[in-house]
Amino acid sequence: MTEFALCAGEASGDLLGAGLMRELRVLVPDARFIGIGGPAMRAEGLECWFDASELSVMGLVEVLRHLPRLLKLRREFVAKLIAAAPTVYIGIDAPDFNLGVERRLRRHGLRTIHYVSPSIWAWRQGRAAKIGRCADLVLCLFPFEPSLYARHGVDARFVGHPFADEIDLTIDRDAARAGLAIDPKDTVIALLPGSRSGEIERLGADILGAGRLLQQRRPGLRLLLPSASAAVRERLAGQLAKLNEGSGTPARVEFLDGQARAALCACDVALVASGTATLEAALCKRPMVVAYRIAALTHWIVRRFKLLKVSHYSLPNVLAQRAIVPEISQDDVTPERLAAELERWLDDPRAVATVTQKFVTIHQSLRQNAAARAAQAIMDSLQ
Repeated sequence: MTEFALCAGEASGDLLGAGLMRELRVLVPDARFIGIGGPAMRAEGLECWFDASELSVMGLVEVLRHLPRLLKLRREFVAKLIAAAPTVYIGIDAPDFNLGVERRLRRHGLRTIHYVSPSIWAWRQGRAAKIGRCADLVLCLFPFEPSLYARHGVDARFVGHPFADEIDLTIDRDAARAGLAIDPKDTVIALLPGSRSGEIERLGADILGAGRLLQQRRPGLRLLLPSASAAVRERLAGQLAKLNEGSGTPARVEFLDGQARAALCACDVALVASGTATLEAALCKRPMVVAYRIAALTHWIVRRFKLLKVSHYSLPNVLAQRAIVPEISQDDVTPERLAAELERWLDDPRAVATVTQKFVTIHQSLRQNAAARAAQAIMDSLQ
């Protein structure tokens, strides 16, 4: 019997793992699945040794606080895997955890695969060689990634991005608006300041401030703000209340529970924190302004030692290999600058049409039936 060991460390990885399991079962009907996952992977038949939520720790302080527990869990997990001797181990994203597991298993002669390449293209391209010492095969979501690994003799294959498979090539904005009870004639801005506490702390007030400026200039403009969790919503609501204190024209923001994709499909323009949400906005064919701010010391280190290896950091620009959406970073991130960039999109329908076509091209390049291609790549590697 072919036995696949898998490990996903967060909700997105759990969904990736579930899709992969479905496709592997098509190729190997009697396959057995063991490891770490969440509800989606358990529903597909994973024999779950630990729950994915035990690995979902973000932020330096949180990681340090949980480090002894995480190291103990990893030791126990590796020991169980060595004893089980599965056909292959597939680490799904979560590189801080999975690469260490893969390195240890490979030393014991077990085959290892890493699904979702870390962002070596942006920061540390030399890390590809280290990843190659952990994984026999790397499955990449973006077409430019395998060549970075090839320079270091690492087997890496592009399989496509699951978002591109999930999202339709043509977006029905009227239907999306109907689902959110929004009039087709309304002007709508989607605000996506991120889901991590650091992102919200550094960007939330400026993004909300940009929304308020636009509402002052354009009465009736609607602001949609999807929040990934109750804690995120509470933090953003606190920032909004502070912004509106003593204001003659307070910002009116419509909070949504989740529904980021619905908000992107329904809006005219999006204001997005740099990250995966920029790719989702592009696949939803929405013009955007991308905001990016890191801690001042981190920014100084990045510039001083020239750690950033790309001229653009938002995924739409990286994939297009040129600036097709504005990127506003560090001290330039102000409500006034963000609002001005948003208004450029609102006032220039020809520019919107041009960038929309570029987004379609990006979408087509990533729409590869990723789960099926990943499953086939895994089975090919086992031959």
